[in-house]
Amino acid sequence: MRTLLLPAIAGTFVAMSGSAWADTLVSADRDLNMRAGPGSRYPVVGVLAAGQTAVLDGCLQGSKWCAVGNAGNQAWVNSDYVTSEFSGGRVVLAERPVDSGVTVIETPGIVADDDVSTGSIVQDDDIDAPVPPMEVRSYVRTNAIDPIYIQDEVRTGVVLPDSVVLREVPGYDYRYAYVNGEPVIVSPSSRHIVYVGD
Repeated sequence: MRTLLLPAIAGTFVAMSGSAWADTLVSADRDLNMRAGPGSRYPVVGVLAAGQTAVLDGCLQGSKWCAVGNAGNQAWVNSDYVTSEFSGGRVVLAERPVDSGVTVIETPGIVADDDVSTGSIVQDDDIDAPVPPMEVRSYVRTNAIDPIYIQDEVRTGVVLPDSVVLREVPGYDYRYAYVNGEPVIVSPSSRHIVYVGD
């Protein structure tokens, strides 16, 4: 097992297959916070710059959080924002094939954001809301507004603060905002992001 672990997460890995230490490389599609644990509530310990690669150590079971080695340390990234080579093509890590061979990390005592209903992440049926119709996405792009900035990565499940003004989309149940420069669709009742625009 590797010994180059951050102190905050050292000793937490209890089951990792030896073959998984193969050099599976992932790259960030944007500047991405690297965290001391599997969730946005853990402190940022570095940044994986857009286009930069890191060695994938594995992904937490039932979660979108994956451990990577970078600059001699290990940290966690959200697999929605990194890609890797699978079956001859570049794939978003969160959408990797079932038979990808990525190591499953079992870490008792560590709770990922995916597993909690407090803080900035929520479990709610609205997170699985359908992809907004093309006319809604077009309206949001055509009616761009000044963005607000948050420390969290922009992804589904992130709850926006009450200070963020949500704009209406005519004839649509959800609202929209621009967060960290990206258009997002938001549930007006719970204020969490249900869709990140393309």
